[in-house]
Amino acid sequence: MSDIAAMGGTPLYCLVSMALAPWTNQRWLDGFYRGVYKILRKTKTEIAGGDISHADQFICDVMICGFVAKGKALRRSGANTGDLVYVSGPLGGWRHKRVIVPRLEFGRTLIGIASACMDISDGLALDLHRLCRESGVAAELDKVPLLKGATLDQALHDGEDYELLFTAPPLARAPGISIGRITKGKPGSVRFQGRILKPIGYDHTRHNS
Repeated sequence: MSDIAAMGGTPLYCLVSMALAPWTNQRWLDGFYRGVYKILRKTKTEIAGGDISHADQFICDVMICGFVAKGKALRRSGANTGDLVYVSGPLGGWRHKRVIVPRLEFGRTLIGIASACMDISDGLALDLHRLCRESGVAAELDKVPLLKGATLDQALHDGEDYELLFTAPPLARAPGISIGRITKGKPGSVRFQGRILKPIGYDHTRHNS
């Protein structure tokens, strides 16, 4: 859902496939689907199909399909030198955000305003590095808004905030919290208060933090 939000889109349907482990039973499966339908009802999304099989451990794969008007999708690759950098809310990582709310409505309001956008799933430091690299620019951060009880290190590197990270021209009336600006420099390079910020976060291809 958060990926759909980051492109300014609207979810339509999802495919849910799973391999059931020996310990699963009908009661557990009913509870699983109650959780699935809870968020689907809130976002007016339907289950269109999927597959069920068996395995030694429980495995689940969910694919969500959505739509956005042709030529209007928000991408990571549009940030320009001089743009301001924003987040849709305070950060702190998974330790401080037990309830995840995909920012679907917020993402749709960014169409025509944001020059680039993505969601923060692997930590601000790593995800801003990715956005800058895709756009061929660098960035300078001034501040990082924190969730209650969160540390700066958690906000920068823990991930699973699922807030939106986006850029917009200085004169745009952008929502969210301004945290820095896009600059010239080595694509992907990020500085925080003048110091190089290493792109450290959760990397699925390396299986570590």
